[in-house]
Amino acid sequence: MKASDRINIIKDWIIEYCNSMKTSSSCLVIGVSGGIDSAVTSTICSMTNKKTIVVSMPIRQNSTQYNLSLDHQDWLKKNYNNVESYNISLEGVFGNFKKTLSNFDNDLGFANSRSRLRMATLYQIAQSKSGIVVGTGNKVEDFGVGFFTKYGDGGVDISPIADCTKTQVWEMSKELGIIESIINAKPTDGLWDDNRNDEDQLGLSYEQIEEAMKNKKSKYFKKYISIRESNLHKMKPIPVCKFKDE
Repeated sequence: MKASDRINIIKDWIIEYCNSMKTSSSCLVIGVSGGIDSAVTSTICSMTNKKTIVVSMPIRQNSTQYNLSLDHQDWLKKNYNNVESYNISLEGVFGNFKKTLSNFDNDLGFANSRSRLRMATLYQIAQSKSGIVVGTGNKVEDFGVGFFTKYGDGGVDISPIADCTKTQVWEMSKELGIIESIINAKPTDGLWDDNRNDEDQLGLSYEQIEEAMKNKKSKYFKKYISIRESNLHKMKPIPVCKFKDE
């Protein structure tokens, strides 16, 4: 499928979803990190002509990533008149959170907490504006390796690009004319103080993961399965204790 066709299908799907709601949302709310997934998702949302609110929420974020998110905000507002942008620093909130929980110090826990604080921020904005929170996870992250505690994606109302591979997201970004520096940036969740990128954490590139997802004979398949199995709990429904006699 051509990238332009994929973009139009996603755009129409967002419109149809909003129209199907009992009370149609007044706006779409998205966290923009400076990464390719949030750039593509926010751009397609802007194409719907619905009010689109994009939010940068730095928490000890690498300055390059943060500046890319601001550049993307500016690019969106120049190209679409339905975009509203906000820059909300959560440095103080996270600092107090970390201090309060100092007896429970854990790097991975605090990394995940950054995403959840951003998620809570997006939901607060969406609730106040009668909008919905739009996720930015893609197929590889959401259904392949379970790598989706991302920039504000701790919980979302809809996830428009969840059936798109990372390669397809890159293809759409070029079709949309996304800023080159965002397209060329190494994918990262921006949740670690040492600025590790996605490949550093996963041990495979997205291209290698996609190859393994399609081909069990791939030399990357064993590594892909090990990553997937360690994150399967994220991709399954929450375990519930059920009573057979009630």
